[in-house]
Amino acid sequence: MMGFWDLVRLELRTLLADRAIMLTLFGGVFFYSFLYPQPYLHQLPREEAVVVVNDDGSQLSRQLEFMADATPQVKLVARVGSLEEARQWLFTGKASGILHIPRHFYRDLMLGKSVTLSYAGDASYFLVYGTIAEGLAQAGGTLAAGIKVARLLSQGEALPQAAMGWNAVGLNVLPVFNPSMGYVNYVVPAVFVLILHQVLLMGASILGATQNQRSARGESGYWQKVPVLPLLLARTLVLGGLFVLPVSYFFGFCLDYYGIARTADPTELWLFILPFLLATTLLGIVLGALFTRRDLPTQVVLVSSLPLVFLAGFIWPLELIPTQLNWLAQWAPSTPAIEGLLRLNQMGADFTQVAPYWWQLWGLTLLNGLLACWLLAWRQRQAAETKMKTVS
Repeated sequence: MMGFWDLVRLELRTLLADRAIMLTLFGGVFFYSFLYPQPYLHQLPREEAVVVVNDDGSQLSRQLEFMADATPQVKLVARVGSLEEARQWLFTGKASGILHIPRHFYRDLMLGKSVTLSYAGDASYFLVYGTIAEGLAQAGGTLAAGIKVARLLSQGEALPQAAMGWNAVGLNVLPVFNPSMGYVNYVVPAVFVLILHQVLLMGASILGATQNQRSARGESGYWQKVPVLPLLLARTLVLGGLFVLPVSYFFGFCLDYYGIARTADPTELWLFILPFLLATTLLGIVLGALFTRRDLPTQVVLVSSLPLVFLAGFIWPLELIPTQLNWLAQWAPSTPAIEGLLRLNQMGADFTQVAPYWWQLWGLTLLNGLLACWLLAWRQRQAAETKMKTVS
C-alpha cells in the first residue's frame, strides 16, 4: 500500500520530469513578468500630434499655439486653413487631435468677452483623447490667467493680489492609489494576478490531460490505482507548494522592480493568496480531468485570457459589463483575487474589507475540490473499464 508521502514524492517526480509543465510554471512566469509590463512602462501618452486651425492669426493666438506645443502632452505638427482639412488629418491618422482658435480671438479677449476654444480628438483611445484635452486646456487656462492678471495690474492691483485674484481657489491634487498617474501602478498588479492564475491553470491541467492521454493509449499508472482523495491532496500540495515560488517572485521582486506600491501586511497578503492558490490549482485539476490530449488545456486557457481581463473590472467598469457575463466571471478564481488583492495591496484596505472576496475564493476552492474528486474518480472508472474490455 502506497503511503501519502510516497504519493507526494511520486507526483513531484512526475511533475519535474515533464519539461512542458516546468517550462509553463517557471519559464512562462519569468517570461511574462517582463513581456506583459513592456507596453505600460511609458506610463502615460505624451507628445500627441495635434493640428491647429488658427482663424485669428493674431500674435496672442500664435502665443497660445506656442504654449500648447510647450506642454508635455501635445506636439503641434501642422497649421491648416480649415476645419475640414484638419478633420482629414485626424481621419488619416496623421494627427490625434485638433485645436481651433476662432476668429476675433484677440479682439474679444481685449474687450473682456468670453472666448470659446474648440478641441477635438480621437476618442477611440480614451487616454490619448484625455491627454490632448488636458494639454490644450492647460495651455488655454495659463494664457487666460496671464491676461486676467495683466488686466488686474492695469486697474491698480498690486502684483501679489493680482496673482491671487485670477483664481480664488487653489487646487492641490494628490493621487491616492496611483501616485504616478500612469499605467504601471494601475494595470500591472492586476495583470500579474491573471498571469499567475493562467499559468497555474495550464500547469495543473497539462499534468492531468497527459495522464488521461496515457490511459487512453492503454498505459498503466499510479493515478489509476490510488484512492482519489489522497491523489487530489498530493497533487494540490505539490502544485500549490511549487507555485509559491512564482507568487513570491511576482509580489516581491517584480513589484519592487517596476516601482509598484505595496501596502498590505505580508501575513494578510499570504492569507488572501492561500485560497486563490488552492482554488486555481483545483480548477486546473478539473480542466485536466476533462481532456485526453495534453495540448488542449493550454489552448483553452489562452483563449480565456482576454475575456477574463475585461471581465475582472480593472480595465472595463463592472457597471458596463452585462450581468450574465459578470456572473460567469465570478466562477474564475482570478476575478475575486484581482478585486481583493488590488484593494489589499494597492489601496491599503483592511482585511475585513476584502473578506467577501476571500470567502468567495474559499467557496470556489470547495466547489472545485468536489468537482475534481468526482472527475478523477470518473477517470479511474473509465481506465478500469478499458482494461477489463482489453482483457476480455
